[in-house]
Amino acid sequence: MGIFSRTRDIVAANMAELLDRADDPAKMVRMIILEMEETLVEVRASAARTIADQKEMRRHIQKLADLEASWTEKAELALSKNREDLAKAALVERRKAAEMAAQLTSEVTVLEDALRSSEEDIAKLQNKLREARAKQNAIATRLESANTKARLREMWNGPKTHEAFSRFDILERRADEAEGRAEAMGLAPRTLEDEFEDLRSNDRIDAELAALKARMNKEG
Repeated sequence: MGIFSRTRDIVAANMAELLDRADDPAKMVRMIILEMEETLVEVRASAARTIADQKEMRRHIQKLADLEASWTEKAELALSKNREDLAKAALVERRKAAEMAAQLTSEVTVLEDALRSSEEDIAKLQNKLREARAKQNAIATRLESANTKARLREMWNGPKTHEAFSRFDILERRADEAEGRAEAMGLAPRTLEDEFEDLRSNDRIDAELAALKARMNKEG
């Protein structure tokens, strides 16, 4: 496949449709990017050769223009010396140079058209390449997200997670027991003052109870 036909195929390709048909979209987009990069290098190299050819042809055209001027001077010199035969021969050579220059100028015009076409192809390929790289980044992001979700689900539903939570239950039970022991160690024996305080508290409760009974008997 020629470089220009391949370029047209790449530019015309519907990337979304290609990826939809692909078994491995990530692999497909990598292949597309590689093909585009290789084609872009070839198109640029072709454009560089075209520019070099143009420069060479323009140098030849300038040399032919100088040659025309030289043959014109020679024809004029021959006429000044009454040598029409030499003047005619000089004019023949001048015409040859002019015809060659015209042919090269026509070829330069063809190369200019080809160069403009190459520039358009390069611009289109660059746009397609940006599109392909954007697709590649999007696919990579989606794959990374999917893999992360899969790892999280596997971790959450896996035996290690259940084992870890069962260990948490055991640790919480041990913590409760430790706190209970600490509280028990903080309990002090009852003193004589505590016993008298209990008696005074009981007397107050008995007094409140007797007052409540007396009020209720009076109301009844």
